Amino acid sequence: MCRWAAYRGTPIPLEQIVSAPGHSLIEQSHRATEAKTATNGDGFGIAWYGERPEPGLYRDVLPAWSDCNLKSLARQIRSPLFLAHVRASTGGATSRDNCHPFVHGTWSFMHNGQIAGFEKIRRPMEAALSDRLYQARHGTTDSELLFLLAIEFGLETDPAGAFAEAIRFALAESARAGVEELVRFTAAFSDGETLYAIRYSTDARAPTLYSAPTCNNQGHCLVSEPFHDTQTQWHEIPAGSIVTLKAGGMSSARFNPAQTRPVEIAAVA
Repeated sequence: MCRWAAYRGTPIPLEQIVSAPGHSLIEQSHRATEAKTATNGDGFGIAWYGERPEPGLYRDVLPAWSDCNLKSLARQIRSPLFLAHVRASTGGATSRDNCHPFVHGTWSFMHNGQIAGFEKIRRPMEAALSDRLYQARHGTTDSELLFLLAIEFGLETDPAGAFAEAIRFALAESARAGVEELVRFTAAFSDGETLYAIRYSTDARAPTLYSAPTCNNQGHCLVSEPFHDTQTQWHEIPAGSIVTLKAGGMSSARFNPAQTRPVEIAAVA
C-alpha cells in the first residue's frame, strides 16, 4: 500500500510536510508503520498549486529517499495546497505515468488502495470513458482510471457522487466478470480551491486516513499515517467518510456508494 500526505492552508514550504517532520513522508517511503509493507519505493510525486489554476507536477520512478532533487524542491516551493505521494505498486509498471498524483486540468488526485481483479475489468472501465478522457489516460493503474471515470461521471459538480459512481461501476463490472467484488479506496483530490479526501472499503480493511491542524495551525493536513509531532493531535477519519477542506475549515460526511444514483453499465463487444 502507498503512503500520502495533503495540505491546505497558509502557503508553506513543501518540506514542512514532505521531509521535515519526524516520520515525514520521505521517512515513510522506507519505514512505514501502518501499511502492509514498510517500503514504498516504486516512485513518488508531488502536485502543488501556485499562481496558475492548474497544478505543478513532479514525479519520478526513484524511491523518494534517494531522489537528489526532491528535498531541494521541497525547500524552495511554497504552496497553500499540495498533494504528495510515495508508491508501493499493487499493479502496473514502475513508470512516471503510473506515479501519483495524477493531474487533469485543474484537478489533482492520489490514491492508496486497490480494485481486486482489475485486469479482468479494465477494458469495460476504459470503454466508459469519452474519447477525450480516454486519450488523457497515460498510465495503466486502476487509480488513474478511477480518477478519469470520476471526471466522466461529474467530478466538477458533484465530487462525492462522481467517485461513488466510479466505485459502483467497478463493482458492477466485477460482478459481471465473476471476480471478487472488492474496492479499497483512500484518496485525496483537489481542484485547487478545495481539498477532499475519501476513506472507503467494501470490506473492513479501508486504508488508513488521519487529519490534524498543523504547522502552528497555519493549515490542515491529511495523511496516511501521522507524523511524529507531540504538538499535533491526529484524528483518525472513520471508514465510509468524505472530508472537505475549504477556507472556512473542515467538514465530513458519510460516503456510501450504495446510496448514489444508478450506474449504467457500458456494453463491450
